[in-house]
Order: sequence, then C-alpha cells, then structure tokens
Amino acid sequence: MPRRIVFGFGFWLTAAATAMTIASIVLPRWVRWESGGGTSIHYSYGLHQRCSSITGTCEPFPQYDDCHGDSKSFCAMWRTTGFLMSFAVIIECATLVAYLTVIFGGKQMRDKGWKVVCFLLGLCILVQCASMAVVAYLYDNDSRFFIGWRLDTSWILCTVSWSVQFLTAIGISAAVFVLPEEGGYELIQGDS
Repeated sequence: MPRRIVFGFGFWLTAAATAMTIASIVLPRWVRWESGGGTSIHYSYGLHQRCSSITGTCEPFPQYDDCHGDSKSFCAMWRTTGFLMSFAVIIECATLVAYLTVIFGGKQMRDKGWKVVCFLLGLCILVQCASMAVVAYLYDNDSRFFIGWRLDTSWILCTVSWSVQFLTAIGISAAVFVLPEEGGYELIQGDS
C-alpha cells in the first residue's frame, strides 16, 4: 500500500505541474517591459500573444512583420518555444495516464511502471528546459529586448512546473528503493 500512496501523491503533483505548464502557455507574460515612471505603461509577450497597456488589447504574436527580414530567426525560435511547450503538455498528459495505469494496475504494474513514469517526467523536464533556454537566449541576444525588459510570470510558472516534476521523479525513485516491497510474504515460524 505505501507505493500506491506514493504514486497517488506523485499524480497530484504532476497534475499541478501540468496546470502550471498550461497557464504558462495561455498567459501572455513570458517577457515584460514596464515604464519606470508613475504611469503604468507595459508590454508583454506570450508564446501566442503580445499585449500592450497603451492599446489595452492583446494581438496574435508573432505576426507577419515579426517573421520577415532581420526577425526571421526570432520568429522561428519563438514559435519553436510555443511548439515545445505544447509538446510538454502532451507528455504531461501521457504521464498522468501512466500514473493511473500504475496505480490501478496492481502490484506488478507498480513494481515495473515507476520506470515509465520517471522516464516521462524526465522527458517533460528536458522539453520544458529546452523551451526556457530558447526564451533565455532570445531575451539575452535579441535587439527587441533592451533595458527594462524582464522574464515574467509564465517563465516562473514553467520553472516551478519542471522543478516539481523533477522532485516528483526523485521522490518516486527513492520510494522504490527505500520502502519495503508491497504485499510481500511473511516468514512461517518453525517449531523450536
């Protein structure tokens, strides 16, 4: 029974991480600029939208102008980040299905299924870290991000998401080796 509890706890942590990943995709807050004065002027870039406080609206991003001329590489890299983050959500959903299969699949499934769960968690961590690396590269090297820009809420949500998944994978791996085997046999006491 202890391993079922461990997998159940891991399932809820992974579900929370998945919600954070989805929120990081939906919120247009990967990179943000705010004016330093008393006025509250700001621009923010999300994976699929760009918002401005001046117009009070959000528009699809990147647009045609963002993808031609000198900005061609920026556009390709930004769209790659959007693809990788969407792929991460698919992997997270597959991980949740793997959890359910392991939890309700019986003792043998729990004895062997932890490897699949940990592999999927590791794959998701790699995909999210690659996404963050692309955004960090653009943030450091693209001319559109000058002084005053900063990484924002979606970046933080993505970081917390893969960190939770990393700790979950470590916890499940440790539980497999530390906890006693589930449903083992009891020794028969002999007559002495």
